Formats: sequence, structure tokens, C-alpha cells
Amino acid sequence: MAKGYIEGLFSLEGKTLLFTGGSGVLGSALALGAARAGAEVILLGRSAEKLEAAEKRITQAAGQVRWAVCDVLDKESLKAAYRELGGEKLRLDALVNAAGGAVPEASTSSEFYDPAVEDEKDIFKLDSEAFARTGELNFIGSFLPIQVFGPRLLDRPGGSIVNISSMGAVWPLTKSPAYSAGKAAVQNFTQWLSVYFGKAGVRVNAIAPGFFLTEQNRFLLTDPKTGAPSPRGEKIKQATPMARFGQPQELITTLLYLLSDASSFVTGAVLPVDGGFSAYGGV
Repeated sequence: MAKGYIEGLFSLEGKTLLFTGGSGVLGSALALGAARAGAEVILLGRSAEKLEAAEKRITQAAGQVRWAVCDVLDKESLKAAYRELGGEKLRLDALVNAAGGAVPEASTSSEFYDPAVEDEKDIFKLDSEAFARTGELNFIGSFLPIQVFGPRLLDRPGGSIVNISSMGAVWPLTKSPAYSAGKAAVQNFTQWLSVYFGKAGVRVNAIAPGFFLTEQNRFLLTDPKTGAPSPRGEKIKQATPMARFGQPQELITTLLYLLSDASSFVTGAVLPVDGGFSAYGGV
């Protein structure tokens, strides 16, 4: 009986979940975990080819998947996906904003500014458009899907939004000013939304992952030729008490907790899944 109670508490049976960034490393892993917990999952992404590949992986393991191509920074594109998925007839229980990432053009080459060293990627020379695009991808890329799909969450009891924050929101990451600022905005917005929707029956929380290898951060954490950890990757592992990068599946149980009835009185929370990174002061 105890086992059945626990399984029921964390079950997503009968729920429909929408994942932005659904074809990415983390987004597709989270969607797979939700599908295995009984949810119907819908994936949004920019590449039909990648979405089809994610659909195949999830379908083989757990069940049917729907998807639509769109750009989370283009409201008209999101509206088109919304109509394709059913519009006002779409039944939706939760939205998971997993789209995001960093780009090399918005990252400095050094941790510290040295006026005696000529640096083509210091803060004064960074590509301002890339900087803005990175901030928009992480913050506006969460805001716009909520604008377009959020009203459907109000139609169902126990609606939920889970945003993907980052350690960069907790401790600004060296070399990554735009990414860190964008994720800090996501975290602040999560808390603001939790208050705003507090009496409307929609809970809003976030997960703050530590360091997981993704397509967006691989250039920072690994050597492109060997695949071994870069000096920055090694430094991160040394600053992580568990001394390794996270595996995508290690985020799943936290997501299931936040989306299920197990967290029915939890809103405005930002939960770290970071191997102890945010708790370690380095000494």
C-alpha cells in the first residue's frame, strides 16, 4: 500500500505537458521522464529533424508524443504552434520552459579584465547583438511561451509552470555575463509569477541545474578535439563537491516532484540540482 501511495503521489497520469526546448539534451530527457510517469508530452523546438528524433526516443520508451516547430523568441511562431496543437481546445496541465543556452560570441575569453592585455573578447568588445540574443533566449524565451500557452493552464485544476534556471543565476559565472544575467532574470520572474498566479491555481517553480553537458555549453566545458574536460570544465568539477558533471536523467525526479501532487503547496521555489556546487565556498 505504501508503494502505491508514493507512486500515485508522483504520478503524472492523465496530464498533458508542454516542453519548450523539447529536442535539446535536457529538454528531451525531462520529457522522456515525464512520459514514463504517465504524462502526454508535447515538444516545441526549432528543428523538425531534431524533434522527430526526440519523438522517436520517447515513443519507443514511453508512449505517444506530439510536437510543433517554432521559435520561442518569435511570438507569431509560437501562436502558429498553438493553433497547430489545438488552440483554445488544447488541454494543458503544465508548461516546462527548457529552451535556453549560451553562445560563444556573448562570452568573454578571460575571467578577469587585465588592461595590459589586448583581448578581442573583453567586455568592451563583445558582440552586443549576441549579448542581447543570449539574454532574450533565456528570459524572453520563457516569457513568450507563458504568454501564448499560459491561458490554457487556467482551464485545468493544479496547473503548473517549471522554468529552467541555472547556477549562473545563483553565482554569476565567469566568462558568461549574458547567460548569467538571463538566467537571473528567469529566477526572479519565476518568483514574481508565483505570487501573480498564487490565487489563480497555477504554481510556478524553477529548477537550477548545476553543470550538465549540453549542445550550448559544450564549447566551454570540453576540448573540441578530444572531448576531454577543458581547463574550465576541470575547474568546475573541482568546485563541485561530487566532482563530476550531472547526467540529464538526474533532473527528472525533481521535475516530477514539482509537476505532481507531491508539491501541491510548493510555489516560488528554485531547487538546485548541482552536486553541491551552490553550497561549496571553495575553502
